[in-house]
Amino acid sequence: MEESPTLGKRKLPDENSEVKQTPKQEESASKRRNLTRTCVHEAAVPVGYTSNKDESVHGTLSNPVYNGKMAKTYPFTLDPFQQVSVACLERNESVLVSAHTSAGKTAVAEYAIAMAFRDKQRVIYTSPLKALSNQKYRELSQEFSDVGLMTGDVTLSPNASCLVMTTEILRGMLYRGSEVLKEVAWVIFDEIHYMKDRERGVVWEESIIFLPPAIKMVFLSATMSNATEFAEWICNLHKQPCHVVYTDFRPTPLQHYVFPMGGSGLYLVVDENEQFREDNFVKLQDSFTKQKQGVGSKSANSKTSGRIAKGGNASGGSDIFKIVKMIMERKFQPVIIFSFSRRECEQHAMSMSKLDFNTKEEKDVVEQVFRNAVLCLNEEDRNLPAIELMLPLLQRGIAVHHSGLLPIIKELVELLFQEGLVKALFATETFAMGLNMPAKTVVFTAVKKWDGDSHRFIGSGEYIQMSGRAGRRGKDERGICIIMIDEQMEMNTLRDMVLGKPAPLVSTFRLSYYSILNLMSRAEGQFTAEHVISNSFHQFQYEKALPDIGKKVSKLENEAAMLDASGEAEVAEYHKLRLDIAQLEKKMMSEITRPERVLYFLLPGRLVKVREGGTDWGWGVVVNVVKKAPAGGTLPSALSSSRGGGYIVDTLLHCSPGSTENGSRPKPCPPHPGEKGEMHVVPVQLPLISALSKLRISIPPDLRPLEARQSILLAVQELGTRFPQGLPKLNPVKDMGIEDPEFVELVNQIEELEWKLFAHPLHKSQDENQIRSFQRKAEVNHEIQQLKTKMRDSQLQKFRDELKNRSRVLKKLGHIDADGVVQLKGRAACLIDTGDELLVTELMFNGTFNDLDHHQVAALASCFIPGDKSTEQIHLRTELAKPLQQLQDSARRIAEIQHECKLEVNVDEYVESTARPYLMDVIYCWSKGATFAEVIQMTDIFEGSIIRSARRLDEFLNQLRAAANAVGEANLENKFAAASESLRRGIMFANSLYL
Repeated sequence: MEESPTLGKRKLPDENSEVKQTPKQEESASKRRNLTRTCVHEAAVPVGYTSNKDESVHGTLSNPVYNGKMAKTYPFTLDPFQQVSVACLERNESVLVSAHTSAGKTAVAEYAIAMAFRDKQRVIYTSPLKALSNQKYRELSQEFSDVGLMTGDVTLSPNASCLVMTTEILRGMLYRGSEVLKEVAWVIFDEIHYMKDRERGVVWEESIIFLPPAIKMVFLSATMSNATEFAEWICNLHKQPCHVVYTDFRPTPLQHYVFPMGGSGLYLVVDENEQFREDNFVKLQDSFTKQKQGVGSKSANSKTSGRIAKGGNASGGSDIFKIVKMIMERKFQPVIIFSFSRRECEQHAMSMSKLDFNTKEEKDVVEQVFRNAVLCLNEEDRNLPAIELMLPLLQRGIAVHHSGLLPIIKELVELLFQEGLVKALFATETFAMGLNMPAKTVVFTAVKKWDGDSHRFIGSGEYIQMSGRAGRRGKDERGICIIMIDEQMEMNTLRDMVLGKPAPLVSTFRLSYYSILNLMSRAEGQFTAEHVISNSFHQFQYEKALPDIGKKVSKLENEAAMLDASGEAEVAEYHKLRLDIAQLEKKMMSEITRPERVLYFLLPGRLVKVREGGTDWGWGVVVNVVKKAPAGGTLPSALSSSRGGGYIVDTLLHCSPGSTENGSRPKPCPPHPGEKGEMHVVPVQLPLISALSKLRISIPPDLRPLEARQSILLAVQELGTRFPQGLPKLNPVKDMGIEDPEFVELVNQIEELEWKLFAHPLHKSQDENQIRSFQRKAEVNHEIQQLKTKMRDSQLQKFRDELKNRSRVLKKLGHIDADGVVQLKGRAACLIDTGDELLVTELMFNGTFNDLDHHQVAALASCFIPGDKSTEQIHLRTELAKPLQQLQDSARRIAEIQHECKLEVNVDEYVESTARPYLMDVIYCWSKGATFAEVIQMTDIFEGSIIRSARRLDEFLNQLRAAANAVGEANLENKFAAASESLRRGIMFANSLYL
């Protein structure tokens, strides 16, 4: 590994703050607030780098200042973090600005654009989502004249000096070596923390890796805890300095209140000086206890019967009504009420029917803006229920904002909110991303959210992002956050959520076929998949963690040296014998415990040894055998095996005292002298039996009394002393009659090794300490080996193996030849990054598309677009069912090939995720000319989600058209073009209000 970059670190106070630390108790609130108004500046600098800047104008690398003529002036005094960032930009060096929402990061981006204009260079501004790109385009067009936009949907002034685009478009330009990039001096990456996104994070990483080193970068991010690490990666990658300007400063301090559901009143839990108020938290917990006692059974009943969606409850509606009403009475509006479900957002807004927040004049303005906005729609679409129902709500100053709304309504809500005509906005967390649209108050309707796997508390990073919308700079003295909770919460959980550190940025790098094919087709020296893997942030983070592993290894090596080293070879030999026997016995037992062989011997009283993973339960006594209940019917305290087994053996086992109370899982009693345990009947699955003894003992008829069970414990212990070499086991060949030749060979091997083990000098050694020391030494050596393997087997190797396997798949499917040269099929796949590139090229080349008309093509292509699932049963007409079947068959074949090539692919999951028929009918009818009102009746998917999918589908069809053109398939090219054309009409493709 190269030397790591050097770091300069300093804190920059605001000009009016005091830097000397005063004792905590004397520190007044105002002084503390001033103190926090600082920013931290660090610089990651390549080894041996020297700066040639004039220090009187630009300062130094560790202390950048700018004393020259500004490229842009501001109507306000810049905050310290903005001043430092501008000084870094003027030094022509990359910078990462990490600050809270609404702290003013946009001012830094605008300065970089102004510099590019001043120096007659071009600048690219990228954002993660098309909707954000549209908003940014509008905002920047008001500030600068020469601005263009490129998203998959829209291209405006592509030759402008400042180009706003999605990160996907930038990556495509880099792959295709676009000429535009030769004129670009700066690239601004907005919302860089989006790199954590599981699906699309890799797009950022690849774009950053491919950018020519001459281009400098501005990264804008919400606060993150490892900003320095990110800057070091950039410095390492592009061999240029990268500055970090980090501030925790909130222009408007926040107060955090908790509202207990069903209760009344607010509890201040964190004040504006970020002090946690434990006294109030205790009062809050008491209110829950009182509520339980006071309302008793009635509340419990109402709560279970009226659950609304996820994470809310029946009284939630009226509670939210109460809170919003109170906010308005106290003049705390505008307010954003965050929900984690789109349906809930709408339900909450509808429950406000009795409230009205707008004056007569405001109502008229809202109506006028609304009428003007819907003029850009066709006549037939202006009367859609989703549009008509919105106006009365908006006129009362109430609105809804989530990804399922019609785009025009969503944008209209944003514009009205910015103008102060929406006082209460019910939104999902996507509203917390992107443009600066602050409110005075933010309400969280729940503290748990469903993340696709489980209901979990929201993380501090998410809380910081959403609560950051509270408090308008220059308007509010403080912002207010209200958290609604419907159950008692641990104090630390709440404290960590509200005051926790922002999350670190972790890489979600992965290899896609699209990237591999594009890299193979470019193959210009540095542009190889190997280059991308070794330069990824993922690999950088991994290598950075290696020194810690190194430290751990040396610590363990020291411990190993301390342990008694005498007779080491003997110890190793003895330990190896035990391990070998254990492995062979495991193999043998998996054969013996097949029901048809073992059930005959599992009679009551038989001694059996039980082992679960790494836990040895020792010898137990069989009580009874039962056929296992169907799935879901296993006992909570059963010992279960991942291999099932079909039968349950009720076994008396030696358990730690008290471990089986209140139905919890029993724990084995450690076999140390003086340990008092109890015998309990534990249900055990067959595969967990690790040995069968020849011995049986008699069992009392009633095992409920403890004395009866303890008498068996004494009997088992007595047998242990009678057979010091171990209880005699059933011989699978002689006693159980298993005569399979391979099995007989296995039994002989075990007997031979056991003979060696018993003859070993250490086996006879009764020195407990010596044996324990030997065992510890063996464990330590084993751990050292594992850690060393981990260090050797770097992530790089894992990715290399994956690359090899993926290349094998590409060869099998005919995308590349034996020498890795990209073939015709691969050239088509290179152009497709919206849907599954392997599957869709398969359909292009196997003739599936040839037999379809362009309406069917559009419908079939819609299966590739990720989007919302429908919960309804899907019944497809014949002209769509057959192509879908072909699609599923091809998907299954591709998944099986990937599986054969050692890639971790679940065949059924792959088929399900690549063939998504939820919108086939809708798209087919729309393509054939149906109205939007007709097609939304055909599905339960939100209107906005349908439109978003249709627009991505259009982008996908254009990529397919380009792919067909690249391989000379004129017929297919025309078909894809006609399919795309048949979609582009009406409300589905209405212009954005921002453009």
